[in-house]
Amino acid sequence: MTKRISAPFGPETVKSLRAGDRVLLSGKIWTGRDAAHKRLCALLDEGKALPVNLENELIYFVGPCPASPGKVIGSAGPTTSGRMDAYSPRLIDACHLAGMIGKGNRSAAVVEAMKRGPAVYFAATGGAGALISKCIKKADVAAFGDLGPEAIFRLEIEDLPLVVAIDCYGKSLY
Repeated sequence: MTKRISAPFGPETVKSLRAGDRVLLSGKIWTGRDAAHKRLCALLDEGKALPVNLENELIYFVGPCPASPGKVIGSAGPTTSGRMDAYSPRLIDACHLAGMIGKGNRSAAVVEAMKRGPAVYFAATGGAGALISKCIKKADVAAFGDLGPEAIFRLEIEDLPLVVAIDCYGKSLY
């Protein structure tokens, strides 16, 4: 069975998801890769406000390709999530991040932060960036535009196919 959920969402939805659940996600999510994560954590370290509100939000680890004429976005496949492991616990704890989307396993520190959060980790299909881009209906740069594809974008998505790879109870498909 595939669950249909809308983002953003709160702890009740996070707690209802189990490792192995198939999900079609619609709504609004943020993007961010390691350069953006590094800047977000630096702002937290300096006691400054973040340029985006991450409470009950999802971050998709992606650096989308530029859009072709007439397209919303270019290829938008997931980035290896381990590159964000140094930053994710801080964002989960400080910002009450609801979850992340990427590919590959996460560190023990991230899983522990997800249990505290609670937060969920979704796996997107690597190598399917062109297909995933068809689920993106709108894409706007929201912060750190100087980073190009690694800027933070606000995406509106419809029926993005995902799998719960690690749930907030620490159960993992990995």
